[in-house]
Amino acid sequence: MALILSIETATPVCSLALSDGPDVLGIRETAEKNSHSQVVTVFIDELLRECGLRPGDLDAVAVSRGPGSYTGLRIGVSTAKGLCYALDKPLIAVDTLEAMAYGMARMADENTALPLLFAPMIDARRMEVYTALFDAQGKKVREIQAEIIEAGSFAAFREQHVICLAGDGAGKCRQVLLHPNVHYLEQFSVSARYVAPLAYEKFRKGLFEDTAYFEPYYLKDFVAGVPKVKGLREE
Repeated sequence: MALILSIETATPVCSLALSDGPDVLGIRETAEKNSHSQVVTVFIDELLRECGLRPGDLDAVAVSRGPGSYTGLRIGVSTAKGLCYALDKPLIAVDTLEAMAYGMARMADENTALPLLFAPMIDARRMEVYTALFDAQGKKVREIQAEIIEAGSFAAFREQHVICLAGDGAGKCRQVLLHPNVHYLEQFSVSARYVAPLAYEKFRKGLFEDTAYFEPYYLKDFVAGVPKVKGLREE
């Protein structure tokens, strides 16, 4: 098979999975805020030790490429690239929303009269989310975008489909997106366990990134806030 370490840091969840082919051997994850930089290397060491493996036994390293948190993505991608350089292993990038949709499809109730569409959502501040639409087979039916959620969101799809929403951006939709064909997957959580099978498919096809030039997919430019320091004022 193929031993792949998958890293998911695009959201407040920091999650790592070690897999052999399509089978996940172990998971480490936490939703503790701002913990990514503190735990990501610890989780790697714990997973390898748990499975009796060394870093050099890996066949590839996969990372969730975004969109998502600027800082979280930088940490995940930097870690993945560092491992690939040090171990001379290929780098695999998996779309964050695609991996979320893959997981959502496996926990959704398929006993519906209408076909299902999955809208994974990542919080992009205020009423905006990063989202896309996927069918039950994982095919993208609407491209990734930063969208302000309104009462009419997904109007072109929701009359003929049941749209399942999940992710840390879905909660902000509840008060404005009220429609009988819009369902919320309450128990869903972002996880590297959903990155792993998609990474394996890319490994089989030889779809690797250029480690030197690969960058996360931020979707929007990072904007630093003005530091609030006593005695300083904006010119």
